[in-house]
Amino acid sequence: MNEYKYTEYFEKEVLRKRPYLKKEWCIYVIENAVRSEPQERNRYRFWAPVPEFGNRYLRVITLEDKVTIHNAFPDRDFEP
Repeated sequence: MNEYKYTEYFEKEVLRKRPYLKKEWCIYVIENAVRSEPQERNRYRFWAPVPEFGNRYLRVITLEDKVTIHNAFPDRDFEP
């Protein structure tokens, strides 16, 4: 099992701005992504519906190691 980490930005900004988010949801998205793709600046995007979040899609951004979580937010425009 991967040892997930979090950037300082995620810990101090993302969780502050989106207090409803849970770290375990972010891990769930990475491990159960319906789609993932590289992003600019050596990052990766992952999408998955989260059952505890009303099956809404969450987008999670990691660093290039795919285990350091940098950002997460609901993606209302995502279509699988």
